Amino acid sequence: METRPRISKIKHVRPETLEFIILYNQLKGRAFSSNSELAEVLGFNSPSSITEIIKSRQNIDPDKLQTFKHRYQGFLESKAAVQINVPVRNFAGIPMYEVTATASGVEVYNDINDTRPVGHMNFPGIEDCDFALPVWGHSMYPYLENGCWVALKIIHDKKILPGEVYYIEWGDYRMYKRLLAGDKPDEVIAHSDNTTEMIDGKLKYSPFTIKISEIKKLCLVKDIHKKHNH
Repeated sequence: METRPRISKIKHVRPETLEFIILYNQLKGRAFSSNSELAEVLGFNSPSSITEIIKSRQNIDPDKLQTFKHRYQGFLESKAAVQINVPVRNFAGIPMYEVTATASGVEVYNDINDTRPVGHMNFPGIEDCDFALPVWGHSMYPYLENGCWVALKIIHDKKILPGEVYYIEWGDYRMYKRLLAGDKPDEVIAHSDNTTEMIDGKLKYSPFTIKISEIKKLCLVKDIHKKHNH
């Protein structure tokens, strides 16, 4: 039986806030050194405002997101250039598992250990990934569309980068979620990007809190492929 989700301090984490969290984690230490420095750039009175946004307790103003992106545009472009120019090694590809999910609010995937690969995914940028799974359901739309394939890298040490999308195995559930920082250091908030579908005036895919120690498998979504060839 699904545990009742614990409500976060804000009812709705807006898309621009999720984008800011992702970019913040990518640029911290490279484009700026501290929250104090960033708070001054964005016009906040206190660096605690940055902390509140990163922990998903406060949404960022769209204008401040644009200021952030404009100020560090050079770093974002250089990062993209590095990703494009990653050298490609010859390899057979990562195994693709055609697992299915239940038609419920939380997608539950079959165990990939009970299936055989249906083929291999092989294109630049996924050489360090471990396997690929399809997406079933709409909880992560528009970031992950139903039917697309994703390349996954197993995170053995369970170090989570808040704001990134992961495939997790937790209890009897297997799902894709964007993991945000929780109120406690040993917890994360499993957030669904689809915040438009409602049931009786409530989010169909509500965020909920889980303990990091209870995550049995943690895989980072490294690449998304709309169509697969094998």
